[in-house]
Amino acid sequence: MAALLVIFAVNVAVILLFQHTWAATYSVGSTGEQVRVIQDKLQRWGYYDGSVDGVYGSATEAAVRYFQRSNGLTEDGVVGAATLKALGMSDSASNGAAALDNSTALLARVISAEARGEPYEGQVAVGAVILNRVEHPSFPATIAGVVFQPGAFSCMDDGQIDEEVTESAIRAAREALNGSDPTGGAIYYFNPGTATSSWIWSRPLLTVIGSHRFCA
Repeated sequence: MAALLVIFAVNVAVILLFQHTWAATYSVGSTGEQVRVIQDKLQRWGYYDGSVDGVYGSATEAAVRYFQRSNGLTEDGVVGAATLKALGMSDSASNGAAALDNSTALLARVISAEARGEPYEGQVAVGAVILNRVEHPSFPATIAGVVFQPGAFSCMDDGQIDEEVTESAIRAAREALNGSDPTGGAIYYFNPGTATSSWIWSRPLLTVIGSHRFCA
């Protein structure tokens, strides 16, 4: 009987441990790419006017409370499962891009949004451009810095960044991070059918993959 009680207690402890491990919760003191995504969403939706810096401080907490209050959620300033769902984000680290480390997940999310429908090589190429910018002195030195640079990617403005991440985008992100670069060092890309900037046409063309022109 004692042995059974011990086994039961261990099983309960394991269950609780896994629940704690997989439950994604963000509050004051949290940092990282997911916090940046939360801040960016709140900012774009008019709840937050602070810096998108990946640091969950008092201003972010106030914005979260404002969002929760406005959307019928428990106003506790903590981004837990219900608030994540309302923000259109996964509440489980076991699903999709959330199972990846923060940088890979963010890269995959942008690839999915920017290169949806493009050939797989084109998806890897978009990831490579982001990573090439990280290494370039004219751009921020982190994936998050490049992605959240104002005006850098249209998906950040039109809401496509919030769409479900495709499996191919996750694979493409990993391949790009492993050093694959089908562009030959491009730091820009654009779709000539939708581009509205005349300046982008002045960039030296390196290659064309799918619908995108990749430029130096």
